[in-house]
Amino acid sequence: MSFTGTHHRADGRKIGKRRIVLVDIENVVGGLSAVRDYVSWAKVVVAECVPAQPGDQVVIGVGPTGLLDLALTWQSVRYVMRPGQNGADLALLEVLGENIADRFTEVVLVSGDGIFTHAIAALASRGVKTTVVAHAGGLSRRLGLAAAEVRLLPEQPSPRSVPAASNMDVA
Repeated sequence: MSFTGTHHRADGRKIGKRRIVLVDIENVVGGLSAVRDYVSWAKVVVAECVPAQPGDQVVIGVGPTGLLDLALTWQSVRYVMRPGQNGADLALLEVLGENIADRFTEVVLVSGDGIFTHAIAALASRGVKTTVVAHAGGLSRRLGLAAAEVRLLPEQPSPRSVPAASNMDVA
């Protein structure tokens, strides 16, 4: 990669600056069961931490039960889904294996899970700019060290409180 931001493919052809943003939605919201309640909040805070750029490719990993809520809220992105304990992580790892270094100059991973450490380190070693965006309390130390940059997400809001009784109930 040159100082101008130009990146070369393996065959020597130049490509412009391109960025892929991978979002582990379950990591952002605190688990698969929280996707329904917090997906709108997650969309806003990810946009604040990772402002959109022209040409961004956004990929969101999710488990099967969270897909509908995610798709109704966060559109015009690529969804990858896999069942199981680490389904969203494993689906995103498959994406990171799709010749990313030959197609993108920058990778932004929105997750603090250590399972991504090797993939992020490998991309960084190939000259891809790597950024990890995670909650401070949920960032794997090894993942943070593997990335060129770390940004912190705000903590998830507290569960919605029940509205107080209205004054109409007063006699």
